[in-house]
Amino acid sequence: MAEAHQAVAFQFTITPEGIDLQLSHQALRQVYLSGLRSWKKRVVRLKNNVITGVYPASPSSWLFVVIAILATMYTRSDPSMGLIAKIQEHLPVSDSLSVQCRTVVSAVLFSTLLWLSLIFTMRLCLKQLLSYHGWMFEQHGKVSTTTKIWAAMVRIFSGRQPLLYSYQGSLPNLPVPAVKDTVKRYLESVRPLMNDSEYERMTNLAKEFEGSLGNRLQWYLKLKAMWASNYVSDWWEEYVYLRGRGPIMVNSNYYGMDFLYVTPTPIQAARAGNTLHACLLYRRKLNREEIKPSRVPGLNVPLCAAQCERIFNTTRIPGEETDSLVHWQDSEYVAVFHRGRYFRLWLYHAGRMLSPREIEHQVQSIIDNPSPPAPGEAKLAALTAGDRIPWAQARKDFFSSGVNKRSLDCIEKAAFFVALDDDEQGMMGDDPAGNLDRYAKSLFHGKCYDRWFDKSFTVVLYKNGKNGLNAEHSWADAPVMAHLWEYVMTTDCFQLGYNEEGHCKGEVDSSLPRPQRLTWDISAECQEHVERSLAVAQALADDIDFHVYPIQEFGKGAIKKCKISPDAFIQIALQLAYYRNRGTFTLTYEASMTRLFREGRTETVRSCTSESYAFVKALESGESKEVCRHLFRAAAERHQNLYRMAMTGAGIDRHLLCLYIVSKYLGEESPFLKEVLSDTWRLSTSQTPLQQVELFDFVNHPDYTTCGGGFGPVADDGYGVSYIIIGDNMINLHISSKFSCPQTDSHKFGAQIVQAMKDLLMLTSPEKPDGSKTENHFQNKKHL
Repeated sequence: MAEAHQAVAFQFTITPEGIDLQLSHQALRQVYLSGLRSWKKRVVRLKNNVITGVYPASPSSWLFVVIAILATMYTRSDPSMGLIAKIQEHLPVSDSLSVQCRTVVSAVLFSTLLWLSLIFTMRLCLKQLLSYHGWMFEQHGKVSTTTKIWAAMVRIFSGRQPLLYSYQGSLPNLPVPAVKDTVKRYLESVRPLMNDSEYERMTNLAKEFEGSLGNRLQWYLKLKAMWASNYVSDWWEEYVYLRGRGPIMVNSNYYGMDFLYVTPTPIQAARAGNTLHACLLYRRKLNREEIKPSRVPGLNVPLCAAQCERIFNTTRIPGEETDSLVHWQDSEYVAVFHRGRYFRLWLYHAGRMLSPREIEHQVQSIIDNPSPPAPGEAKLAALTAGDRIPWAQARKDFFSSGVNKRSLDCIEKAAFFVALDDDEQGMMGDDPAGNLDRYAKSLFHGKCYDRWFDKSFTVVLYKNGKNGLNAEHSWADAPVMAHLWEYVMTTDCFQLGYNEEGHCKGEVDSSLPRPQRLTWDISAECQEHVERSLAVAQALADDIDFHVYPIQEFGKGAIKKCKISPDAFIQIALQLAYYRNRGTFTLTYEASMTRLFREGRTETVRSCTSESYAFVKALESGESKEVCRHLFRAAAERHQNLYRMAMTGAGIDRHLLCLYIVSKYLGEESPFLKEVLSDTWRLSTSQTPLQQVELFDFVNHPDYTTCGGGFGPVADDGYGVSYIIIGDNMINLHISSKFSCPQTDSHKFGAQIVQAMKDLLMLTSPEKPDGSKTENHFQNKKHL
């Protein structure tokens, strides 16, 4: 109980002689230092708010303007054209101020107003410049004069050394497309998936909607776009994520992996020390806004950083009708799960951040703790893995007061969640491919009770030193979490490092308080709720078929030699592989970002197009290479154009979703919107971009290769495919499906995707990555 006594600043007892007050100077010092750290953070936040608020100018530019105006007045000229005199007339009369002082005050006020006007004008100009997207539609290597002038103007108005959120006020709002344009694009997207009679019926529904209800719904949507920063994002977060009543495990959460070939240390606690310390370093940079704003590669075009605000100290709270996201300004600890027990691990002491070696020491004390779980404690997190309504009811009935509320608050208010697993994972042993698949499944759902799926993210640390993460999806999209994880992995290995024994570097302060064990009082009725949620989650987890496929025979380098966009290449390969897998085409979802706009999140690229349909049909029917090459390039160009349109606010699905939501608010029924929103995405895909390439060194350290991450299938009879392009010579695929569907097989589909990519490379390039297999396709027309 020593740590409990250290947490008490003072104790008093009432005796016949009076009150005996005992102060703990050590505890009071901790309170003082913790408060001092908190106030320092507030000062930094205030300073950053001022700097961001006046961007693209700087606070020092105010002084320059004031001096310039005063210097001009000293030469007996009036730069204000009489405004300074007008201000002077309206200043309160004071005997303590001379006429000269009042003139100076008036000049300073005028200078401040002029400075603010210049800032507003510069922001407005930058916002208009960032609304231009013509650069995105130009051919690679051919830059127009207009774009060159635009790029120069953006550099001029962008200022210097921006903070993370400096561009937020200058980003344009997401435009609302015209109803007729969205309807036209929708009909084009479903044409290859419908026969003539189905397409004619859908066309009639679309025309009826466009000519009647569509215009009325559009009026309300435009009104919202004028009022809100983004007409999509709040509804997207609420109706797509927070109102979902099914399990978020598998259906919403996603995972990220460790290095593929390297485990920096085999010591679990040591890996935890560096990993958690790197997370804290990133959070400190985030709080200080020292992270460079994300930009479009090769250009000075910023991306919205609003999603970064909720990376840490955030949790999803269950509700009976809808969940909610709660974010706290700060948290000095993490919640740790180990062998069915929960601990609070403080990450700061005496006002400073714990070193990696100190965190390792604290984690090791948790691992060495022999105490058993309390009754009902071990599988408590299964509540976060099951259906949302039972979890909301259990939270209200069993966790709204007393010791259970205090312990639950501790988990929910933690910076993030940490799971210390007793399993060993990674691509290892006699079955590296199978172990890699098991590693993915472990990160994705674990045992269904050893991850707190409601936290913004859970760091998972395995017994053999491997790590990974599981992230909740509603607060942000995967690239935001991937940015953090890239930093954590590279900082862990290349900056912090380990000593020769595999331990973290540094010394340990012997006065550190030990991690605090959380206590629970779980009734038998609550345990029944836990078991029911666990049964739902376990059935869902057992049904997931996962396969991770690292492709090392070729990569982006070989694809770019064919003068094809790597993303378009992979998407067309997915269409070819799916056709070979199922003998048909399907509605395909590819996630694209809309972070060129304020508070932008994602848009859908419908990758199954008439052009890709024509190419796959021609290739599989044995058409000549020249015909297939022509159709392939047309399909690739079409896909690239769709991706650009989605990024620039001219997508289909977010607009239709918002129109549907408006129709529900108005109590109107639309057969067209109802049918559109009932479409099933049997092929859901997403690319995880490698954002901080400068942190990796694939030449000198080729084994330190990130493996990316994955997600579950959207449809019960479909596939989820995530892919990451690593350098010029590697592509990693993460493929998910469900065992319960006899038509899907993740391993078979993965092999078909790789074979499809090889066939496309052979079609477009004389170089053959695997001559025997690709040649067989064209000579014998044998498909997997």
